[in-house]
Amino acid sequence: MEGGVIELKDPILEQVSRDDLKAIYTEGSAAIAAARDLTELAEVKVRFLGRKAELIQLLRSLADLPPEERPEVGRVGNLIRRALESKAEERREELETAVLAEALERDRLDVTLPGRYSPLGHLHLITQTRREIEDIFVGMGYEIADGPQVETEYYNFEALNTPADHPARSLHDTFFISDGVLLRTHTSPMQVRYMEKHRPPVHIIVPGPAYRRDSDATHTPMFHQVEGLVVDEGVTLADLKGTLETFARAMFGVDRKVRLRPHFFPFTEPSVEVDVSCMICDGAGCRLCKQSGWLEILGAGMVDPNVFGFVDYDPEVYTGFAFGLGIERIAMLKHRVNDLRLFFENDLRFLRQF
Repeated sequence: MEGGVIELKDPILEQVSRDDLKAIYTEGSAAIAAARDLTELAEVKVRFLGRKAELIQLLRSLADLPPEERPEVGRVGNLIRRALESKAEERREELETAVLAEALERDRLDVTLPGRYSPLGHLHLITQTRREIEDIFVGMGYEIADGPQVETEYYNFEALNTPADHPARSLHDTFFISDGVLLRTHTSPMQVRYMEKHRPPVHIIVPGPAYRRDSDATHTPMFHQVEGLVVDEGVTLADLKGTLETFARAMFGVDRKVRLRPHFFPFTEPSVEVDVSCMICDGAGCRLCKQSGWLEILGAGMVDPNVFGFVDYDPEVYTGFAFGLGIERIAMLKHRVNDLRLFFENDLRFLRQF
């Protein structure tokens, strides 16, 4: 001990008696510690631990040494080799840490700077319109129901009082998957499915896609509907009209008028088509409404008693109404879109407007 400094002895050197091995260990340790980067460290490892290094050659030539020296040289030589390998690994970790620290310092981020702008998407107009319709009817006390898009003829046609010879059941109009299985042509099958599992009163809407063999400016093979169904004691056509007036004014404005025109649907009787007064000309007549002052928005009617027979509802006790509206139709009228195909072409010039 001199001047208060304690000199620590190297436990490896204490076990080495041969000067050549001491030199290899001392020089190797110093070279490893002095390596300034990973490339220089790799060169040091080759020089002291590579196949042609003095230590490795000595270990390989143990058979040439006198028998009494072989155990000692083998033991100490391998001890030095492992020690140098350990020192090299420690130095590698130190150098990699230093490189990382330097990179972090060089590339340090200023978190106070504003971030890069990432353009955000938005809901498609069809989804926006669907949610708006849902909100209106939920506000009137309706529940939202959902059902399968792959349907059977029973639920899609038969239980909805649609005869076997009806044109809608032909291959020309319907996407059949196999015998008796098809892509639903409307969301109306959920009327029967829901009534099978629930007793009155029933107040539901069923939004979702439907499929038909149509494709032009006003029809697409896949489109979206919202089915509505109300069943209870004493439900009348006046209740249907009041419901649709409330919906039309909420969707198109408080000044909208509603009219019902006689029509025919297999599963409602009486059946009606529903018009609203044109929101462009306010009923005076214009190009949009073809000078009539009215725009058709949906079909509706009182539930046919025959449909109740499929779900074990007593038609002498319960009455109800149903309606089906096209989401695309509502969006086209509200936003003056003149071609249904625009909803599905993914043209950003169109979509960005909404």
